[in-house]
Amino acid sequence: MLKTRIITAVVLFVVLVAVLFSGSLAAVQAVVAIAFGAAAWETFRLFKLRAPAFVAAAWTAAFAYTFFFNHGLEQARFWLALGVAIWLLRFVPSLKIGLPPLEGFGNTLLSMVYAATLVSCFVAILVLFGHSALYLVSAMALVWIADIGAYFAGKKFGRRKLAPSISPGKSVEGAIGGWIAVLVLATITILAAPSVPWLQDTFAVRMQAKLGWLVALITLTVIVAASIAGDLFESQLKRRAGMKDSSNLLPGHGGVLDRIDALVPVLPIAALIGGWL
Repeated sequence: MLKTRIITAVVLFVVLVAVLFSGSLAAVQAVVAIAFGAAAWETFRLFKLRAPAFVAAAWTAAFAYTFFFNHGLEQARFWLALGVAIWLLRFVPSLKIGLPPLEGFGNTLLSMVYAATLVSCFVAILVLFGHSALYLVSAMALVWIADIGAYFAGKKFGRRKLAPSISPGKSVEGAIGGWIAVLVLATITILAAPSVPWLQDTFAVRMQAKLGWLVALITLTVIVAASIAGDLFESQLKRRAGMKDSSNLLPGHGGVLDRIDALVPVLPIAALIGGWL
């Protein structure tokens, strides 16, 4: 299982980097559309909607038309702000108060709201990529580092459950370990940037240069907290639906949503901050 997981992760990373740095906008748009469609399909399955593939296809077609062919990115800040607001006002509180039953209008409405945050996330991907491929990957890497740090810290030191009713495997110590890993590696990157020119176009370096150390460290802390919220919310959806993974599209990893759940709330934040930089 671990071998399969590693192979899948390496293949995904190589494909992602190859496409992002290929210089082909059409290739990037194709990958974005495929990933968005898969994530939307998995989302509507978690909400137990009828004909999830059809609904996901409609959302994907609307997304592609709006943001690839109809100048939708001119309203990017609206979508980014909408995504951040939804997480702050609806999804983060749900980790405490719970979700509506799977049957009924409340569930259907919530599925549409979550799909809107997927739009916000993928708009953020396009916005960050519009600056540079490296800038996008460096923002995504913050979430990956937090996840890896949390995994190893949790296995070594995990004692206190972070959210036992939602995701029993996650610990407070793991979350702290992920946070420390992000701060340490971001600090190393910032300090090394003057001697390594290509690092100067990474998200953490540009943020620190513009906003200073204190604001940069606070922002990185917010990003780690948002990544945890995204992970826990998807776990909450899966637990309610009685599903272990969002799908089995990615061997050893589950589904696309299982891989991007922490990115969904984080990337709109990064893109909004990037707009100020």
